[in-house]
This record gives sequence, C-alpha cells and structure tokens, in this order.
Amino acid sequence: MDTPPSPGSGLEAGPIVAHLLAQPGVQKVPSPKLDLFLARGFIGPELCAALIERIDAVRRPSTIADPNGDAAFRTSETGDLFAGDPVVQAVERRLAMFTGLDPVHGEPLQGQRYAVGQEFKGHTDYFEPQGADYAKYCSVAGNRTWTVMVYLNEPQAGGATRFKAIDKIVQPETGKMVAWNNRRADGSPNPATLHQGMKVRAGTKYVITKWYRELPWG
Repeated sequence: MDTPPSPGSGLEAGPIVAHLLAQPGVQKVPSPKLDLFLARGFIGPELCAALIERIDAVRRPSTIADPNGDAAFRTSETGDLFAGDPVVQAVERRLAMFTGLDPVHGEPLQGQRYAVGQEFKGHTDYFEPQGADYAKYCSVAGNRTWTVMVYLNEPQAGGATRFKAIDKIVQPETGKMVAWNNRRADGSPNPATLHQGMKVRAGTKYVITKWYRELPWG
C-alpha cells in the first residue's frame, strides 16, 4: 500500500495545507478566517455508487455529541463503513495520498444520507472543551483536527453545505471533496468552521466523512 509522503495528524496545519495545495485541481477558498479546500472529481462515479450501496446497507438515525434540546437539529442517517472492505480501503488510500493526513489519526470512514427535508443545522466538528461529553469523546485520541467530506451524488435540489462565517455555500457534485482545518493558527478550536448541511428539497444526498484527531485513533 502506498503511504503519503508527508503524513501528519493535522495538528500542525502548515504541512497539510502545503500538501493539499500541491495536488492537481485543488482550490483554497480565499478567507483569513479558516483553511477550506475544494477539489472536483476527487473520486469517480463508480466508486461513489459503490459507497452509496454500502451506506444504504448500514444506515441508522444520526446523533449528536451534546444534545441541545432540538430534535430536528440533525435529521440525517449515518452508517459506519467496514474498514476491511476493498472499496473503503481504496478511498482511504486516496484520502491519505491526497491530503497528507496520516490514517493512523483518522476515525473510521462514515457515510451520511439525507432524504427530502433532512438537514444538519449549523455546527462545528470539533468537540467543545466545555461540552458535557468532551471527556467521553476526546480522552483517548484528543480533539478533531481536520474534516474531509466527499459528496457521492447530486440531489435534484438543495443539500448544499453552508459556511456561514465566510458566506460560502458549497454545492454538491458527484465526487467533489471538501476539506477544512478545524483549528485556528494558534491551535485553538475555530468557531468560523461552523457549517450547515442544508435541507434537501428534492432527491437524496449521500456523503462520506473522515475526521482526524490530535492523537492516534483507537
């Protein structure tokens, strides 16, 4: 298996930013508030279709770490993808080579499905240090450093990802990758990474998500 030339946990952002910018087709969203990258055609349609099949086989109602009393805050479905599956392994290799993020620091690959009317309201991917469940989720591997998400299809309407702090809306496209650093330059969690999975208005949206941690996972 190929290994990334300069793997990292993402805790030190510089090498990951440089590695991403060296990849063909990568665009960095121009903003001083956060490091946000886009890449069209990150994975091909056949691999996307295979991942959709696997998500449908294991999906369950999504949850959130710190319940906030809003039962409609996250209404999607989630599925954990089997690490031994050759399709999943192919995606993992692609993620490692493209991002420079060390898979040792990565959580298991996860898929999400959004039907009509489903959404994930504005949230950040890191765990709030003062949150009720911080110790539960971060005591072993630390907090999340980077997020890498890939759209697997294009719903007929809706389903965009909105980064409110920079007024950026990313439209779903089959195989498009979105990656961002969950931290500020000083290493503290970056609230400007607040993002929203907007409601699907027609069709269905599928994505995969990979989160990376400060320390090795597991």
